[in-house]
Amino acid sequence: MRNSILVLLLLISTFSWEQEFKVYDNGLIYNEKTMGQLTDIVDSLNLKFKVCELNPKFYSKPQTFGSKIVLDKKDINSAIRDIKDNISLADFKAKYQKAEITNQVLIVQFNYTNYLGEKITEYSEINGTGGGKNIQLEDNTKNEFNGNWVYEKRSDKLYAFYLPKAPSKTQIPEKYALQIGYADCLIDTTTLKFKEDAKSGWYRAPQDWESLTLVEQEALLDTLRSTKVIGGCSMDLSPRYHAKDIALLSAQTTKWEVFLRAHLDIMNDRFDRVSDGSYAWGDRQTYIRELEELNIDVPKLIIGISLRVHNPAQNHYYGNVQRLGRALAETRFQTEIEDAMFEMMQNNKLDAYNRMIIYFLFRNYNYFLKENAPEHVEDNRQKFEKMVLTLPTEFQNQFDTTWK
Repeated sequence: MRNSILVLLLLISTFSWEQEFKVYDNGLIYNEKTMGQLTDIVDSLNLKFKVCELNPKFYSKPQTFGSKIVLDKKDINSAIRDIKDNISLADFKAKYQKAEITNQVLIVQFNYTNYLGEKITEYSEINGTGGGKNIQLEDNTKNEFNGNWVYEKRSDKLYAFYLPKAPSKTQIPEKYALQIGYADCLIDTTTLKFKEDAKSGWYRAPQDWESLTLVEQEALLDTLRSTKVIGGCSMDLSPRYHAKDIALLSAQTTKWEVFLRAHLDIMNDRFDRVSDGSYAWGDRQTYIRELEELNIDVPKLIIGISLRVHNPAQNHYYGNVQRLGRALAETRFQTEIEDAMFEMMQNNKLDAYNRMIIYFLFRNYNYFLKENAPEHVEDNRQKFEKMVLTLPTEFQNQFDTTWK
């Protein structure tokens, strides 16, 4: 049995390092006929966008700048009592001189329901290194919120945020709100890739699926959308092939709303896997060129699914900033997207959290440029470092200029 498992893993590994998907004569993973059908749909959606809501209003996640406190061991119980009494930060600092205090920390409030159905409020530190402390408030736990403080006791340490002002929302500038609206116009928010009653399983479309009748193809697509494929390991490409099959059948049957979600899942590598090691990420391509060939305004779409908002449309599609950065490194619109990212990082009308999102998008973009354009990467780094010096102090502290 053990030998059989080893052989299976070897086959999966060998298979996954080959060309991921079949490429047609047009250099794309969709043939010329399919691309023609999809282009017609996109052209009509681009026209539709012109008559969509012209002034969509989106708001940022609640956020504020505050201080992070870490305190060890014996003073913890006393500190918690003082926090419950809403001690001032100055008095806390004077009383607990061994506390580690970091000022001008960006703290973002998130509200969500966890897998147990519990409503969670989480306060997250966002900083340029990609790390940061998260403190959750839950019902019936020891985590509490009082006055200006959020805290959490973990074994022999106390972690706390001091918030001079309550987290608040700001309106996303119209220019960027329209990009979010463009994404919602292209990515149908009323339809998902999988059906609501989809079950975990495995299913592959037959090789001769193109010879099926339209009714048979639609039935096959229904079967694919009713099956959620979970990857068995890092080298298991089954979830990506499953999404590719859904994209192909959706394109063939002109189900654009399903096609784009499936293709974006491939680009964002949004799949469930039992395990996923970073050594396998490199072979998973983004296929951004397919979107560019469809006359999609790719920079606008990428920005639209990168920004995070408090009031998104139901089923709004959020992109993975790391994967989107890699995709943008392959785009033919590099000058346009670079200008947009620099402008957004400097725009004081855009909330701090989204400026940080764009910062991480830029970092990932520049990282994936390294192999093919090392001189351009260094030019971008120098331009970024000069830009940071022009920003308010709190952003100079947030943006990390030491990354390679």
